[in-house]
Amino acid sequence: MRLLLIEDERELATALSAALSKHGIVTDHTMYLADAHELVLQNDYDAILLDRRLPDGEGLTFIPILRRAGNDTPIIVLTARNEPMERVAGLDFGADDYLGKPFLVEELMARVRALLRRPSGVIDQDIKVGRLAIDPLNLTVRIGSVTLEIPRRELLVLQALAKRKGKTVLRATLEQAVYNYEEEIQSNALDAHISRLRKRLSDVDAGTTIHNIRGVGYLLKEE
Repeated sequence: MRLLLIEDERELATALSAALSKHGIVTDHTMYLADAHELVLQNDYDAILLDRRLPDGEGLTFIPILRRAGNDTPIIVLTARNEPMERVAGLDFGADDYLGKPFLVEELMARVRALLRRPSGVIDQDIKVGRLAIDPLNLTVRIGSVTLEIPRRELLVLQALAKRKGKTVLRATLEQAVYNYEEEIQSNALDAHISRLRKRLSDVDAGTTIHNIRGVGYLLKEE
């Protein structure tokens, strides 16, 4: 899962991004609406977390602009402006949900999962490939009733490959699924994740193999 966080409190943004990463979520962060417009053009997000008081304007104005452009990404407003009529204003502007600060990360995650379970949501409950069943909302992978212990970034790689099983996935697409745009990516980092993931899948007889498409990316096949 990849989220865009538009928030001007740097400490809160850093803490929230770290907390979300424990749930397998890659978070791109900006404090400016102008940068947010560019980011939504460059990336596909599963949800957007939007503050209201931002250095370059009222956060709610971002919502109708996004909707007029045909972008229906779910938006949760996160703000200290939590009076009843403030919430009404946020929802009337087109927000999908409105959460007052302070809040628990667990509640935010529950609200994100609820949005993505709606018919217009972008994430299916399970992605099945070989003997594996991947739950993208909770970032877990099972064989039958057994949950496999796989590190978060390897799981993100596996999920990105499984979504496109039988198709070549570009290296850049896989890196985007694992790292946010501010992170420095080592040249061999993705290859190391793939190598360890191959061994884990082989050890549990997952019924899948990862193929290297030289100079392009990787492909996940069912055996």
